[in-house]
Amino acid sequence: MNLNVRRAIPSDGETVSRLLYQVAEIHHEGRPDIFKPASKKYTQNEFEELICMKDFAILVAEDENKKVHGYAFCKIKCFETSVIQPYKSLYIDDICVDKESRGHHVGTVLFEAVKKLAKELNCDNIELNVWEFNESAMKFYEKMGMITQRRGMELKVE
Repeated sequence: MNLNVRRAIPSDGETVSRLLYQVAEIHHEGRPDIFKPASKKYTQNEFEELICMKDFAILVAEDENKKVHGYAFCKIKCFETSVIQPYKSLYIDDICVDKESRGHHVGTVLFEAVKKLAKELNCDNIELNVWEFNESAMKFYEKMGMITQRRGMELKVE
């Protein structure tokens, strides 16, 4: 599959919406105590607003027929506190490969485009959060060279 990665445009909204539901379903299946069924992270209006934001980038991977096979939502974050050195990060807010397109290197193509964008924006690193139940995502990110930076932990109170 020959893919091109580009910035999302408003007309990508319907496809991105379908993919947002796919991501939400994975999360609901993994942690139904936290994630709602049949939901999605962003509405069409929010998607269109994010496209226009200066510190946000939505990349889509499309084939030669202009069919979108995946997306990456990225946000620029700048950090500096009294104990943290200043740094600029490209945070992957959400990434998805269409379930029908998995296994065709769409995720790798998208991740490489995210790395290129991070370099263009003079970011110091790329960050993301991944849920512990999502083993396939963790394996993918490790394959892309990512390492654990910090760990979130929980204790359920019963």
